[in-house]
Order: sequence, then structure tokens, then C-alpha cells
Amino acid sequence: MVANVKKALLVRWFWAPAARASARRATSARALLAVALAAVLVGVTACGTTQPGNSMAGSAAADPDPPAATPPAACSTAVLDTLTSVLGRVYREGVDSERTFSAQFLIAHSRALRAAVESGSASAARAAAHALLATGHMTNLLVTRGAKTLVDLGGPALAPLQGTIVGAHGQPIASYVTSVWADNGFLTESGGITEGLVALRAGSRNLGGSPSLGVGAIAREGTLKRASVAYRYTSFAVHSYPAGSARVYLLMPYSTINKLCGSTPADTAVNTLRGVANLIYTAESGHRAQAQVRRVQRNRPLLEAVTHHNAQAARLAIDALLNQHIVRVRVNAGGQLLSDVGGPYVLAPVSASLRQHGQTIGSLELSIQDDEGYLRLARRLAGLDVLMYMNPSHPQLVKDSLGPAPGPALAAVPAQGAFNYKGRAYRVFTINAQAFPSGPLVIRVLVPLPYR
Repeated sequence: MVANVKKALLVRWFWAPAARASARRATSARALLAVALAAVLVGVTACGTTQPGNSMAGSAAADPDPPAATPPAACSTAVLDTLTSVLGRVYREGVDSERTFSAQFLIAHSRALRAAVESGSASAARAAAHALLATGHMTNLLVTRGAKTLVDLGGPALAPLQGTIVGAHGQPIASYVTSVWADNGFLTESGGITEGLVALRAGSRNLGGSPSLGVGAIAREGTLKRASVAYRYTSFAVHSYPAGSARVYLLMPYSTINKLCGSTPADTAVNTLRGVANLIYTAESGHRAQAQVRRVQRNRPLLEAVTHHNAQAARLAIDALLNQHIVRVRVNAGGQLLSDVGGPYVLAPVSASLRQHGQTIGSLELSIQDDEGYLRLARRLAGLDVLMYMNPSHPQLVKDSLGPAPGPALAAVPAQGAFNYKGRAYRVFTINAQAFPSGPLVIRVLVPLPYR
């Protein structure tokens, strides 16, 4: 299951043009991973227990693995509470974040949209709105002037953002509602963090390609089975676009919960967050990185530069490639380095060959994430602090999220276990990562306790 989940962390964040260069490099993502969803049991009792006889419709052949033991209640609660906290953070990226700032900034500064509203032209307003959605900074846009709707673009979404469009002299001329969270985008982003199933539901309707949860009321938490696999689940409320409400359902297999159980709820929370932090890292060399490898492999200016061993042309070609998600590219020709362009502290490199006219002409290494990007993702999506060290034999702290001048105490953070810093208690675990273009990069992840 983990292998399948790791393959699909597809979504990359977009930032406002005014953001700093380091912040733009940090927008790789959020990551996160595709949702493996299927039909779920129709009937659930008031306490969430599966009704007798309500087996999954159209279920596949019986799971060959033996049924998983029911996890202890305290462990299930700790796992679900921890992951619900993470998913809540993902949802709030659509409520108040640099991503929402980008969307609202672009709307407020769109001269084309302002001119269309001032003229009352619905066709011009739609053209301006299409251009805004094409930037990838938002998924929906509804613009109204008085009682007249000028624009209504986008599909089912969550987390509506409301604002006002002002005229050239600062007077309000229209109102808008936008979103950065399409239903299916939220499910894609959030599902893989859990290594479980995530579904979205409004009343009795299933949203965003979620599996059917049947008709009628569904308990907010409980247990159910799918294809002989037992799940514990919980849910939380979210806002639908442009108005209304929905619920996010998180379903975790008993087998996964059992693997995360620790001797205390705090141990279980740390085990759960270790999985989240690892998935954020491994996603950086997954499908999104491979998509960028293919883009580089098709870049004609770079292929020509490598063919002719032209270092200056190679650098110019790489400079142009760095404007879309890639933070560093290194190319070799004839067994020697031709060009290396990008940030200094980059992680999770991927390698591939460069070919032209059926012949191998060189090789490349690239990365879609730097240290600042991973740090931001870990903090924003999971509330984790991160320290990164080069040269494990003589650790050199190259990135931290504990402040601009954390002091020498952070040079000796344990690989795992308890750690106290400035009166705050943490639990530490280590991710053994890879720096660019090679060599170890040690990531110490600090879980603040109590974790919320």
C-alpha cells in the first residue's frame, strides 16, 4: 500500500509574484500523494459499527492476508487525532496561507478584471477570470456586481475566500468569491499523508470522486469494513464553495494503526508523524520529479548544448528550465561536468540520461526541492520543526526552523528521543536523506509535545 501511495504525491504549491525567491523554491509541494478510494459500507449504526449484512457492494476477492487484530482504543484515537490535525492543517492552506494570499493578490491586481467590471462586460470579465485561473493560483472565481453575476468559473471546491474588487480610485465596484481547493485537489493532497482513505461528503452526497458512503446519515466516527479490511474512521467539518458545508472522512485500516501503536499516546503520535515526514521527503523524488526529468530530457536547447559540449548554452538552457518547479539541474557530457545551476542546499536528487537521435549524449541530476522547501512543508502541513545537517561525521547545521540564531545547542540534537530547547519539550526522530548531487543529508525532525 505504501508503495502505491508514494507514487502519487502530485500537487505543487504556487506563490504570489511578490514572494521571495527562496519561498518560490519552497513551493514544491506539498506535497502529497494520490487517493486510493473505493466503495465503502452503506449502513453504519449510531456508534459507527457496521450493520450486519451490509457488506461492501461489488467487493473484490477476499483479502488473502489474515484479518488484522483490533487495535487498542487509545492507539486508534491517537493515530486518528494526529492525522486529523495534519489534515486540518492541509485544509487551512485554503483558508489562510501564502497560497490564498497569492490568489487574492492576483485578483486584486488584475487590471483586466477591474476594467471588465467597470465596463460591466461579462465576456471581458470571463476572459480575465480564465487568465487568472490559468495561472494555477486558484481553482474557482465568482464575481458579482450588484445583483449581476459577471463570472462563475470552476467546479466543486472547498474553503471559499471572499473579497472586494476596487476601482481605479479605490472605491468598491464588485465582490468576489474564490478558492484554491478544488474538491479532488484537496483529496489528492490529503489522502496520501494518512496512508489511509480520505472521502469528502456533503449531506448524503459524495464529492470530488469520493467513494459512495451510501444513503442517509453517516456517523461522524466509528468502524466499517471494505473488501474484508477493517477500518476505524473519524471526520471533521469543512466549508464548501461558494457556500455550505461538508465533512472530511478519514479511514485508517486496522493493520496500519497497529503498526503505529506505541507504549503511550505520545509514542503513537510520534510514530504517526514519522510516517508523514518520511512521505513528504520521499515524494520529492517521485512522480513530480520524474515529470520534470522528462521535461528536461525533451528540452532542445539543452540537448543541443550537451551534444556540442557548450557550457554557456547549457547554463542558459538550465536557467530557463528553473522557472517551473525545478530548483537545481546538473548536466554531464562526455563523462565531465558541463553545467550545474541552482540553489546550494538541495535534497532528493534524481538522475537520468540525456539522449538525442537515439544516442546517449550525457546525463543529468535534478531536484525539485531544497532545504527551505522541505522545512516549510514539514512545519506548515504537520507542525514539525526541522534541523538539517551536512557532513554527519562532523555535523554542520545548514537549516533550522527554530529561529534565526538557535545557538550551539542544536549541534548535538539526539538522533531520537527526548529533547528540550528553550523550555519546550520535543521528541526527535531522524530521516537519512540525500543531498544534491550525492552524499548524506541528516534531517532531525522535532515533534513538539504535547502535539496539537
